[in-house]
Amino acid sequence: MISVIQRVSQARVVVGGEVVGQISAGLLVLLCAERGDSDAQADKLLAKILKLRIFSDEAGKMNRSVQDVAGGLLVVSQFTLAADVSGGNRPSFTGAAAPDEGRRLYDYFVMQARLAHPQVETGQFAADMQVHLVNDGPVTIPLRMNTLSI
Repeated sequence: MISVIQRVSQARVVVGGEVVGQISAGLLVLLCAERGDSDAQADKLLAKILKLRIFSDEAGKMNRSVQDVAGGLLVVSQFTLAADVSGGNRPSFTGAAAPDEGRRLYDYFVMQARLAHPQVETGQFAADMQVHLVNDGPVTIPLRMNTLSI
């Protein structure tokens, strides 16, 4: 699984002119399931995201997690994170999980996140979404959990 984590002071997802998910301070999690990904990889990625110390402590050092600061999570599916441009200028997305499996893993990740964290909002899988955010810092971190990292 691939994700891009952005520390935000606020973020929201709009579909068809309607807000479908929004948070104040917390993490925007752009999430992509790749072919061959498993529930175990989703679990490991979620654990890493929840414990990632990228929020400031009293001394201004990045030393607190989203759980420590009671921040929100806004989880947005984004299959384009699996883009491969090594063969030219037009991205290939063959590395992304098939839509049914991508949806299953996304739903699993969100379900597990809701069990582990009090504030979890989402985008809408496979929708044309507009994601609005104020990146705090900015802090943006790519994460990848593959079979070698679990």
